[in-house]
Amino acid sequence: MIKECFDNVRKNVPLVHNITNYVTVNDVANIILACGASPIMSDEPEDVSDITSICGGLNINIGTLNKNSIEAMIIAGKKSNELGHVVLLDPVGAGASKLRTDTALRVAREIKLDVIRGNISEIKTIANGSGTTKGVDADVEDAVTEDNLNDAVKFIKDLSKRLNVIIAITGAIDLVSDGDKCYIIRNGLPQMGAITGTGCQLSGLMTAFLIANKNNKLEAAAAAVCAMGAAGEIGYSYMQKGDGNSTYRNRIIDAIYNMDGEILSKYAKYEIR
Repeated sequence: MIKECFDNVRKNVPLVHNITNYVTVNDVANIILACGASPIMSDEPEDVSDITSICGGLNINIGTLNKNSIEAMIIAGKKSNELGHVVLLDPVGAGASKLRTDTALRVAREIKLDVIRGNISEIKTIANGSGTTKGVDADVEDAVTEDNLNDAVKFIKDLSKRLNVIIAITGAIDLVSDGDKCYIIRNGLPQMGAITGTGCQLSGLMTAFLIANKNNKLEAAAAAVCAMGAAGEIGYSYMQKGDGNSTYRNRIIDAIYNMDGEILSKYAKYEIR
């Protein structure tokens, strides 16, 4: 299924509506293009209903909020629900401020979501209704490790069942669950953390995968996580002396551009519990 999920993106060329943050909007657009999909960026309340209507799915990212963008998220989300489109929430920095936390909870409450993707601190904030994060990064004590993996798997399964949504927790070890099954994914490199926006890129990529694989959403979400991690590994293997995080960002996007289902199958490292 992992191979098929990637190949379906290139075959179907899904159109993704992104309400995302202005720090990473260009990289999100480029990685969506790199996987064979097409991005549209729109966060004007008077525009989003029309825009989301012509797309197959909606990627909501709360990384840089303002009153207009919050209104746009709700309008676009409800329109997407009305049309039966895929909706993903990336609760960037939930727990870091009241506005971010309240907005993430409001979106999750008012919009039927297919996936919530974030780091462990952000997901715990969604679970508890409050929390703390280190800016947009996970708190160290929240990291998913081999030592607490069993507890983390139970947590994500229970939360997925309670919210009736696929949960994707990304970090050193990635977890993706629909409440019944949990993919444990070990792709990626620590160096990816030196790039602003790899999580934002993954949310855009994942939305494209979900649109192209609407009957296999859990596998699509897991495949996107594997693809992003594999791209980090492949991209880093091409780094040269003098290259830094800016070059690494481009190499990750290039790795997605040159990837297909066969390459992803070769690199994907996961187990299912």
